[in-house]
Amino acid sequence: MKLTHKERFYATINNEPVDRPASWLGLPVPQAEKALISHFGVKSVDELRQLIDDDVYPVEVPYNFPPSNHIACAFKFAKAVHLDSPDERTLTAPGFFEDYSDPADVDLFDWPNPAKYLDCEEALRRVKAVDPQYVRMGILWSAHFQDACSAFGMETALMNMLMNPEMFQAVIDRITDFYLRANELFFEATKGYLDSVLIGNDFGSQNGLMVDPDLLRTMVFPGTKKLIDQAKSYGLAVMHHSCGSIFPVIDDLIELGVDIIHPIQALAADMDAPNLKKHFNGKTAFCGGVDAQYLLVNGDTKSVAQKVHELKELFPTGLIVSPSHEAILPDIPPANIQAMFDALNGKS
Repeated sequence: MKLTHKERFYATINNEPVDRPASWLGLPVPQAEKALISHFGVKSVDELRQLIDDDVYPVEVPYNFPPSNHIACAFKFAKAVHLDSPDERTLTAPGFFEDYSDPADVDLFDWPNPAKYLDCEEALRRVKAVDPQYVRMGILWSAHFQDACSAFGMETALMNMLMNPEMFQAVIDRITDFYLRANELFFEATKGYLDSVLIGNDFGSQNGLMVDPDLLRTMVFPGTKKLIDQAKSYGLAVMHHSCGSIFPVIDDLIELGVDIIHPIQALAADMDAPNLKKHFNGKTAFCGGVDAQYLLVNGDTKSVAQKVHELKELFPTGLIVSPSHEAILPDIPPANIQAMFDALNGKS
């Protein structure tokens, strides 16, 4: 029996039987869109999602704050002028709070009011524009940990987590408050139309966590819990993103209420699909698995199809098949994306 897109999505995240694994194309960067549109013979990425029978449609938050006009760049923490866009911003530039040590100084920064920049009417228009048969997923990010790193500069931020935790906590709490307010505006504007959200931070490197898991548990995850609980209060499924090797805190994310852990960065330590199946089968759902570091970039279409078939056998449910990075970059041949979805849909 063929399931609808929403039926397939919810069955997948509930680890129930599905006709095929759910899928998500991800977020092709503008430089990659042209090649994908040309290869598939469509006029837009939206048409591409329909052609490949994708299940999840992402909806970006309309946040009008130049020059990036992207909620991931809502804070101007960097001391020096640098490129300010989601693809070009840096976490390592010296930040506004680099030389501050008193938590009371958190008020010295000009904290933005999201109500001034988030276009609620446009948010509703964007969500309603998506065919309701698909899963409408708000791309919120709400990267409170990464923004805290930007607020100090990453090295100073990580040192403060150990040497001046009160200062770090004051900053990350204020950032969390911003996202709770911004997300409330978005949720209220789209109430009754949105199905799920993507939030998250990058906690992992290729070989392990960037910080001790106990620091995440005491200083970062309380904010994560607030963001998850807020989304759940609106009846939304929560996908939590973190690149890298995050194996030691997957149980924590499950306890926090995450419905889907994204991505399975296939080449990161302990993040291969068989290992995740062994330890977490039935406890949560995952999204990813098709390696975007090497396979999709350098592999041939046969190898890509073989990987998808392996994932389908390993995860007959509980996995949203997707590239192992949310962005499709220009170095991924469109033919490999086609091979991925052809295999997923039983065409190869």
